Amino acid sequence: MKVQVNEIKEGLQHFHGTEMFYSIPLLRTRFTDGLKYLSEVAECFWLIADTSVIAKSLINRSEFVTIDFRRLSKEKQDFTGYEAEIIYTDGNDNILEKHGYRVTDFPLDELRLFFVNNTLMLPSEY
Repeated sequence: MKVQVNEIKEGLQHFHGTEMFYSIPLLRTRFTDGLKYLSEVAECFWLIADTSVIAKSLINRSEFVTIDFRRLSKEKQDFTGYEAEIIYTDGNDNILEKHGYRVTDFPLDELRLFFVNNTLMLPSEY
């Protein structure tokens, strides 16, 4: 059973820095307490795995990668055929990569993550 969007947003506000680092075994990417919480309440481990793989592939272009998940407006969905997109930038609005998702069960309409030092985190944990 998924937690409501407001509860998730509320919960995410409590993460500043991280006590623990968790690891995605095959990727050897680390992620923080905030993302562990998010992956459990929103059932979105796929998001951590996907963004880790792509951000890791971009590290030779930027040591710092900003990851923005956005649900598209109904008009954009109809036009593009995608329900959501994830945009990867260098933190200075230079787009490194963009991925469309035809369907997503991710409960939030938007989410920003940072990838730095092989670690995926919430901005508040940076």
